Amino acid sequence: MTNAVIVDIVRTASGKGKPGGALSEVHPVDLLATVLRALVERNGLDAALVDDVIAGCVTQALDQSLNVARNALLAAGFPEQVPGTTVDRQCGSSQQAAHFAAQGVIAGAYDIVIACGVESMSRAPMGSSVGAGDPFGPLRSRFPSLPNQGIGAELIAARWKLGREALDEFSARSHQRAAAAAAAGAFAREIVPVALPGGGQHTADETVRASTTAEKLAGLNPSFYTEEMAERYPEIGWHITPGNSSPLTDGASAALIMSEEKAAELGLTPRARFHAFAVSGSDPEIMLTGPIPATYKALKRSGLTIDDIDAYEVNEAFAPVPLAWAREFNADPERLNPRGGAIALGHPLGGSGTRLMSTLLNHLEDTGGRYGLQTMCEGGGMANVTIIERLG
Repeated sequence: MTNAVIVDIVRTASGKGKPGGALSEVHPVDLLATVLRALVERNGLDAALVDDVIAGCVTQALDQSLNVARNALLAAGFPEQVPGTTVDRQCGSSQQAAHFAAQGVIAGAYDIVIACGVESMSRAPMGSSVGAGDPFGPLRSRFPSLPNQGIGAELIAARWKLGREALDEFSARSHQRAAAAAAAGAFAREIVPVALPGGGQHTADETVRASTTAEKLAGLNPSFYTEEMAERYPEIGWHITPGNSSPLTDGASAALIMSEEKAAELGLTPRARFHAFAVSGSDPEIMLTGPIPATYKALKRSGLTIDDIDAYEVNEAFAPVPLAWAREFNADPERLNPRGGAIALGHPLGGSGTRLMSTLLNHLEDTGGRYGLQTMCEGGGMANVTIIERLG
């Protein structure tokens, strides 16, 4: 079987996804073009050899509409014959892009493909693609209660008996780990600078707060409490706050994926290979538990156990998601998001999948780990899981 390998993977530093954020004046096409251009330049690759560019993006509206993948690759200077397509698997969109890319290589449909993702939440706010529409429509007859993701996070906290103190402690640790990793230069290989319209470059994650403590987070008010929701869900303890949730974020990321044979032909050294994939649906009401069944599926397919995995990146959309996952698998907390997660590093929706993969691969290389697993909860009740194997 043809192996699909990661030759390189990069990301932008995060920017706060609101007006005035570090990347808010950068068009998302330019954000994505920045990481695409960096991949081919870093590896001396002729962009004409790229068979396809597959980009994840959730809010495909406003500045991110009309196939941001194609627009970005042209803005990056790629030849006109290089195609691009944009996919939406909600928060896992660029992780799904990596799956499609690697699976295409394994199937023989591609030799070289770039999987990537972008989200400018400052310029294309969540929900702006919906407008006056009702995307659930007929689903409401089957699922009369489809609350937002914050309620899903509250339901997980209630069902797994995760109290406010545990959520805030985990969230503070995310910031502390991310700040320590940044100070040690651990993100240097994965971050590429973004040129800013007013001059200068953005090179450091804006969302990390090194001074965060659980005590400070304890003073924040719940984000999703209303009297109506409290009456509908009496089991909820109302523990989800801005401090134990991922912030609105701008950012982009990209992975250069090819067959092992093509890498050898071009004199490029693969950094990792794709070992296993899985995707799963889950309850669309609680919505965020998908990483659990998807992980069971991926581990079964891979022939590995959780103890064989050297590091796991479980996206921190909300603190209960990785904590419930870790409890389900009796996972080592030291291997869980060892360089911090989205609560600190940000969650630029469509750009998060390949962002997690970049941090995971660099951690494996720095620590000598062999296998890494990443998973993300996704809107509508889904999740992707990818297991990679470090090479070299």
